[in-house]
Amino acid sequence: MKKILIHTALGLIAAVSLTPLVWMVSASLMPAGEASEFPPPFFPSRPTFVHYGDLFSRLSLGRAALNSLAVSILGTAGVLLLNSMAGYAFAKLRFPGRERLFRALLAALVIPAPVAILPLFLMLRLAGLVNTYVGAAAPTLAGIIGIFLVRQFARAIPDDLLNAARLEGASEFRIYRSIVLPLLGPVLATLGIITFLATWNDFVWPLVVLTDESRYTLPVALANLVGEHSADIELMMAGAVLTVLPVLVLFLILQRQYVEGITLGGVKE
Repeated sequence: MKKILIHTALGLIAAVSLTPLVWMVSASLMPAGEASEFPPPFFPSRPTFVHYGDLFSRLSLGRAALNSLAVSILGTAGVLLLNSMAGYAFAKLRFPGRERLFRALLAALVIPAPVAILPLFLMLRLAGLVNTYVGAAAPTLAGIIGIFLVRQFARAIPDDLLNAARLEGASEFRIYRSIVLPLLGPVLATLGIITFLATWNDFVWPLVVLTDESRYTLPVALANLVGEHSADIELMMAGAVLTVLPVLVLFLILQRQYVEGITLGGVKE
């Protein structure tokens, strides 16, 4: 009886959580104006994909989707490279001030992200990276959370294994590339999923750094769409589905690696 009650409660919570997503997809398939009725129907009377066609043909959201994909892939690749190097260095390499520097990074977590928007924008402007994909992906490239996750996971790598490679004449980069990276697979998969989801869904920073509409990412383009077509609920829901569906599918495919990386990264010492 206890298990039945627990599963029933979990089922109800899941149903409540999924209801808005199901209605979002349903409304995107409704004929124009049907979602504005009162009370609004839950399922379309006559499913149609015309709103998705309008997004790509009339409103050119396909370009914005490609922009989001480019920024997300660039940011994720940069995060995996830089954070894996930094996390490994903090875990296994000895250098002056290592612990103090790491504690300073952890202390920076208490600083709200919006505080860093202006100085980061000024730095990118001096570097000529405003209104570029690199500039849009820049805030994710050296995330403190990513460095912390990799460091915690890398501490479990045996020192004897690394020392044996050094005795054989392997350089530090060769050790990192051939030994460390394969062992960091689970936590890098988790970090990659987190970064891709965060970059794909980010709205504020692309709005600040991107000035050309042809380079707008999907959340920014969708926000502009809301301002112009706020009465067309079905079109808005189609745009929302286009934004949510790719990252939802990615998470469902890689959820096992995500949970494994979080679990192992939290318990390994």
